[in-house]
Amino acid sequence: MSQEPVEAAEKVVEAGRHRSWVIDVRPLREVAYRRMWIGNGVSYFGFQFTSVAVPVEMFAITHSSAWVGLLGIAGLVPLLIFGLWGGAAADVVDRRKLLLASSTLAWLSTVGLLVQALLGIRSGVLLLVLTAVQSAGFAVSSPARQAIIPRLVPGGLVPAANTLAYTTTTAGGVLGPLAAGLIFGTWSTGTGVTIAYAVDAALFTVSFWATYRLPPIPPVHDDGHAEKPTAGLRGIVDGLRFLATQPVLLLSFAVDIIAMVLAMPRALFPEIAADRFGGGSAVGWLFAAIAIGSVIGGLTSGWIGRVQRQGVALVLAVVGWGVAVGFAGLATSLWAMVLLLAVGGAADLVSAVYRQSILQVYAPDRLRGRLQGVFTVVVAGGPRLGDLRAGATAGLTGPTASWAGGGFAAAGLAVVLALAFPALVRYRPPADTDANR
Repeated sequence: MSQEPVEAAEKVVEAGRHRSWVIDVRPLREVAYRRMWIGNGVSYFGFQFTSVAVPVEMFAITHSSAWVGLLGIAGLVPLLIFGLWGGAAADVVDRRKLLLASSTLAWLSTVGLLVQALLGIRSGVLLLVLTAVQSAGFAVSSPARQAIIPRLVPGGLVPAANTLAYTTTTAGGVLGPLAAGLIFGTWSTGTGVTIAYAVDAALFTVSFWATYRLPPIPPVHDDGHAEKPTAGLRGIVDGLRFLATQPVLLLSFAVDIIAMVLAMPRALFPEIAADRFGGGSAVGWLFAAIAIGSVIGGLTSGWIGRVQRQGVALVLAVVGWGVAVGFAGLATSLWAMVLLLAVGGAADLVSAVYRQSILQVYAPDRLRGRLQGVFTVVVAGGPRLGDLRAGATAGLTGPTASWAGGGFAAAGLAVVLALAFPALVRYRPPADTDANR
């Protein structure tokens, strides 16, 4: 890919600094990024229809919450395996071609869900298989999609580009389930799941269009002495070996694991909603609160790209997330709890943007895909482990102690980690970031 447009945009960035508190939309000036942003946003909104429809259909078929829980395992295992492999592949082949191929796999699984609904097969095992295939497609595509961003926008706009992406997907995470709920409130379960799968399959085509219109993005190997990377085990090990020597990246992963494993309270939402607020719509507000806060945080994020002490900002965001979640667990008013969770969601968005941006700018392009694969595994696995931790702890100490204690523990441990290993808090982005380094 020619770097002339990116270099020209760098001059624009240097010519005028963005000073607004409103979300920074300058990355949308880059045509390729703008197309990918639209495609990803629309397809993620569509995916929410499937994410609601699959568990609804599974329960309708099996009448068992245990079978619904198996969907999480069916999605997690391929993510752990193919996330690492997909990251290695993204450093070996043209990332545009890899993204097209993996997206095709995910789309075919969605079409499979639509076909089985139309035929009325009613097989829980088939739903597990199709969920696993869809997860494998996502696991391969995600590292490539994230590794592409620094090749489409100037280095100084990487945080803004990530903020736009996170805000859009979070908005889809709020609006998609609400729209899916309207479908199931209007039609029967059988008709509702069919419509939901059809909507997802149709909207996915926008993502195909955006990816197809990307320029070629071949791997960049700027180290003349370095071995050519492979998509096999050796390539994955090389990426992990590099990660082991980079304390800044290790610490950024560590604080995310702390935040998600210790302070993710969503497994406790149904019990808290029923016991403390009488059930009903309360559980919906709790599930939506974090995402609502993330959207508001994104829309007021114009300041994010101006921060130079990004390591400090990351730690503070994780501490803010933990403290907000901790106090939310103690709240006796539904609206106070929703407000505090929204504050936590805004802090989580800031944390996510800085973690992603540090990785994309800090890592050399030849390793960026593999490290994005590790990032995908951490981001996907952390919340699921958090659900397990919250549920298990609640059985021993009660939901309030599990929720509030986890939040405050995450905040405290993040501070201890930052003080014990100061490499992260010392981190500043390079003054002159080159997307191809």
